[in-house]
Amino acid sequence: MQQLFSSSSKSRRSGSAVLAALAAVALAGCGSRNAYVEPPPPKVTVAQPLQQPVTLYLELTGNTAPFRTANLVARVQGYLESIDYKDGAAVKAGTLLFGIERGLYQAQLDQAKAQLAKDQSVLAQAQTNLKRYQTLRQQNSIAAQQAEDQAFVVQQNQATVDLDKANVDTANINLGYTRVLAPFDGIVANHLVDIGTLVGVAGTVTPLATIVQNDPIYVNFTASEPQVLAIQRNLEKEGKNLRTTGLSNIPVEIGLQDEEGYPHKGHMDYVSPQLDTATGTLAGRALFDNMDRALLPGLFVRVRIPVEHQDKALLTQDDAIGTSQEGSYVLVVGPDNVVARKIVKTGQKQGQLRIIESGLAADDWVVTEGVQRAFPGAKVEPQQTKLTSVAADQSGPGGTNAPDPAAQ
Repeated sequence: MQQLFSSSSKSRRSGSAVLAALAAVALAGCGSRNAYVEPPPPKVTVAQPLQQPVTLYLELTGNTAPFRTANLVARVQGYLESIDYKDGAAVKAGTLLFGIERGLYQAQLDQAKAQLAKDQSVLAQAQTNLKRYQTLRQQNSIAAQQAEDQAFVVQQNQATVDLDKANVDTANINLGYTRVLAPFDGIVANHLVDIGTLVGVAGTVTPLATIVQNDPIYVNFTASEPQVLAIQRNLEKEGKNLRTTGLSNIPVEIGLQDEEGYPHKGHMDYVSPQLDTATGTLAGRALFDNMDRALLPGLFVRVRIPVEHQDKALLTQDDAIGTSQEGSYVLVVGPDNVVARKIVKTGQKQGQLRIIESGLAADDWVVTEGVQRAFPGAKVEPQQTKLTSVAADQSGPGGTNAPDPAAQ
């Protein structure tokens, strides 16, 4: 009985303590009010536009083409006696490549020379007789008609000698055709016929091989009508003209598919005098040194041609530029750290940066990182940084200086 009473007393004391604690909390709550604490403004990174000289490029695609190429064929009939080069060898102009049997053509040349010598002798005799007849005519020892007839004989003999000389030249040329020589410095492809083959059969053409000159090498490309007009306008600003400007003074750069940037330097070599009305394009050609033969004909290349130079261009981070129905824009932070939006006109991309043609001032602080946390009218905590020219100098495959479609 005593234990039960003791347990009940402990329970009452414990409940009283809980009630006292709840009462204290309630009293404390009645003495204060809940207050909203505004979160700190978001942090964003800002940078002023980079101002530096830039070169604007026209970017195209093209293909390499050999400087010279020729199909070597047999020009006289005969059996192929020799192949005097190794397939794929680099040769100099005048190098013997193929030999066709010479015996028949040597005999024809000897025959023509013999006939020429015979007829020259006849001509000499006729000329001697003509001189004698002319002397006798002056002495009235023979009739004038006899001297005139002898003059005609000399003319006929002279014509025969001239014909013989032409036959000698023809025979000599045919004999020369039995030796197929390299027409220029180049690389000779694999031979297409073997020794012992009858080549040059009358009425047919027998291809023997192909020779290609790759140093220097051409790059062919085409520009669209708007691009051509843009080039002309830029040249007019400099007081130049596409036709009067020396083509060799216009630099051209190319890069292969697996190369960074445009490591190969050349110059313009040819521009078509008219646009192709079917495609609306103008054909052009550039010339490149290729001493190491790193460029092969038929390769796809990226081409760029400088069309304009700006001394003080403004550039900002390309991924800091947004687009809306009004056009391209950037977010800027004012002196009061409030974000504002500026509509801008963009130009070509330069590495990780893009040229801003209008709408932005050199002292504007552009939001370059944390754009998703900034919106017009909002207050932010700007963290100032500086753009570097390294970002603008980076270039690689894919056309880092390609025109912005929104700027067209």
